Amino acid sequence: MRLQGKRVGVFVAPEFEDLEFWGPVLRLREEGAQVTVLGIAEGPVRGKHGLAAQPDKLAREVSPDDFDALVTPGGWAPDKLRRDAGVLHLVRTCHEQGKILGFICHAGWVAISAGIVRGKSATGSKGIKDDIENAGGTWRDEAAFREGNLVWGRVVEDIPAFCRELVNAIAGP
Repeated sequence: MRLQGKRVGVFVAPEFEDLEFWGPVLRLREEGAQVTVLGIAEGPVRGKHGLAAQPDKLAREVSPDDFDALVTPGGWAPDKLRRDAGVLHLVRTCHEQGKILGFICHAGWVAISAGIVRGKSATGSKGIKDDIENAGGTWRDEAAFREGNLVWGRVVEDIPAFCRELVNAIAGP
């Protein structure tokens, strides 16, 4: 279990991409990480395809010191997450501290709103390519990759590659 003792926050909001949430959550738990599901409102939320997720805590109630890494799944949830001050504070502060941040599909919207994309390579759904470039990032059409403390994944089909990059990044050298 390569991630034993690591604490990872995974964001969730209504209309998250079910597989982009549950795939990484299960993979991280399989590797021994303590996963905390972070929401923007109390109560269960439904994914785009009907699966539910229950936040353990609200983003505004936790500290960046509580986590070694953060993960943002795609779907339509990132459009809601990027409007939440608690989410943006966590992402910005963890980025400044060099902690691992994972983004897949539309999750790049959260990174853009947090102001951490300029000068970086990024990927995600082709639907956010222009957004990444307009935010000063460089688009890469790759399944998954890591640049510094940022781990990027493209779409649902790339979840295995994203999870490999994510686990390796959190595990460290």
